[in-house]
Amino acid sequence: MTKNNLLSLVGAVLLALPLAALPQSPEQLVERYTALAGSKQNATSLVAGLRDGREVTLTGRTGSETFTPPTGKMGYGNVDNALALAEASLKEQGITRPTPLQLERATMQILGRRADGMGWGEIAKAQGFTLGEVKRADRAAPERAASERVARVERPIKPERPEKPERPERPEKPERPGKGR
Repeated sequence: MTKNNLLSLVGAVLLALPLAALPQSPEQLVERYTALAGSKQNATSLVAGLRDGREVTLTGRTGSETFTPPTGKMGYGNVDNALALAEASLKEQGITRPTPLQLERATMQILGRRADGMGWGEIAKAQGFTLGEVKRADRAAPERAASERVARVERPIKPERPEKPERPERPEKPERPGKGR
């Protein structure tokens, strides 16, 4: 196999992997949640605090909030799930730039459910959406996903096929002359 073919094969395999399967780094998570957290410092505190199970401090114009996650240490995938669900929950309420208190409450609600033993899918369902909607590769806005849920119409029921009309019976063929009986 040539070097170019090998590189093409490796590239195709990597493209075939779902985005969720790609490793998360703390830098990627901080970048992803900086807008939600209101600052890079807050996003760093969130990611590190959730990852290590230690105190998180969020600072904003209205003051600061401090909390300790009830879940203990979490992997980066779990940190991403928790923050994505908190973000979706806030956006579902129409909050796109949460205060530290709003972000703490949304995050603690998610983490509390997780600490009680709920799975991520169950937590998302309890909030009215699916984890897939929240984690979609294009990161569709939850308010758009919510409006799509409302706008979705069930597939129309296919009408039953009308019965085929009965075929008339074939007339008997007249006997041919000359054939004996």
